[in-house]
Amino acid sequence: MTRIDRRALFTSGAAAALLAAAGGSVNASPKLGGVLRLAVPREGKMLEQAARGAIYDTLTEVAPDGLLRGELATSWQSAPDARTWTFNLREGATFHDGTPLTAEDAAASLDALGVTGSDVQAVTALDSHQVLLELVNPNPHLPYLLAGADHLIAPRGELPVALEGAVGTGCYRVERAQENRHFRASKVAGHYKAGAAGWADTVEIIVIPDASVRAEALRDGYVDVAALPEPRGLLKRGEFLYHPSSKDIALAARHDVGIPRKVSQRAPLDDGRIAERWWRV
Repeated sequence: MTRIDRRALFTSGAAAALLAAAGGSVNASPKLGGVLRLAVPREGKMLEQAARGAIYDTLTEVAPDGLLRGELATSWQSAPDARTWTFNLREGATFHDGTPLTAEDAAASLDALGVTGSDVQAVTALDSHQVLLELVNPNPHLPYLLAGADHLIAPRGELPVALEGAVGTGCYRVERAQENRHFRASKVAGHYKAGAAGWADTVEIIVIPDASVRAEALRDGYVDVAALPEPRGLLKRGEFLYHPSSKDIALAARHDVGIPRKVSQRAPLDDGRIAERWWRV
């Protein structure tokens, strides 16, 4: 595949490209609307990472500036020995099927997935919106650990392997998905993050294995963001944005994509939160 047929790409269902939520130019304010399309390689499970970041939330979140903030949890406190932690959940948060989020969902999710980096002895729902975590050993860093992408909160703790039909509390609801090929999701109306994240109306992700073809798709306007190992084929071919830089590239974007002033580098694709943090200008 050396040239891309736009109609074939985006009507076959194989077309899908990324997420939106974070920047139009480094100095622009986020703007609502449009479609944010991302091209990713097949290796590294980048499609799954970005898609799950759009669909699901965690109890806490590490913002691009490195600061910890609540997501599905609004507050938390620990015993003096940092072995017992209580998390208070956001009231009014719902899953995409309309089911209210409860402490039972959070407890079941954390119990099923475990908490990477910490030995959890028990996870208990104290009431409808409060979760208790009891640790084997003290860990003052537990709230940071719970922001990891492997601590997603799902209904009844049931996290499906397939993206098709996945239900979370994230900014985007799945429209269609095909493993290792494409993903498309639409913004959830009235989401609790409205006005703070989830800027694009639709996010699309498409897997394009060949880096040169991803660069071509970006250059010719078929996608808005592409994961690239180098800017070959882009430099001197138009105005593009590079993250972290043109000399050390991970992501390239068209000039009409908004990128936050700071982009988290704890994990690829802006910690998998690119869908809700990047936007179209």
